Amino acid sequence: MRAIRSKNTKPELLVRRALHAAGYRFRLHVANLPGKPDIVLPKYRTVIFVHGCFWHGHNCKYFRLPQTRPEFWKTKIEANQARDTNNIAKLNQLGWQVILIWECAIRADSQGLPEIISKAAGALNKHTDGTPPEVRTVPR
Repeated sequence: MRAIRSKNTKPELLVRRALHAAGYRFRLHVANLPGKPDIVLPKYRTVIFVHGCFWHGHNCKYFRLPQTRPEFWKTKIEANQARDTNNIAKLNQLGWQVILIWECAIRADSQGLPEIISKAAGALNKHTDGTPPEVRTVPR
């Protein structure tokens, strides 16, 4: 378990690289925001979480509950989901827009990455026009 990273994962690095290439500047893992978001775009008052499908219990083909100690893993993943929901609600109350990008959306090949960045950019531009914050999920 020690080898499992919580920061600078491959999907996160891909998203950061693409955002930077698109001209966006951001901060990483801001500790004073709920949930320590992976990417923070202060100019747009937006945070981006790059969620791993296993650890956050995404309903996709890449998530499968382990056969060993299934009750432990079920409890752990449900607690992660509850914590995510709580952190997103707190961020929205503070006026931050939240964008979720799932690992499966950029997994295996990065051909879907330009589309994901395009959707995220659309959400960023929409938020700057004064619309209230909301949670946007970028699916595959």
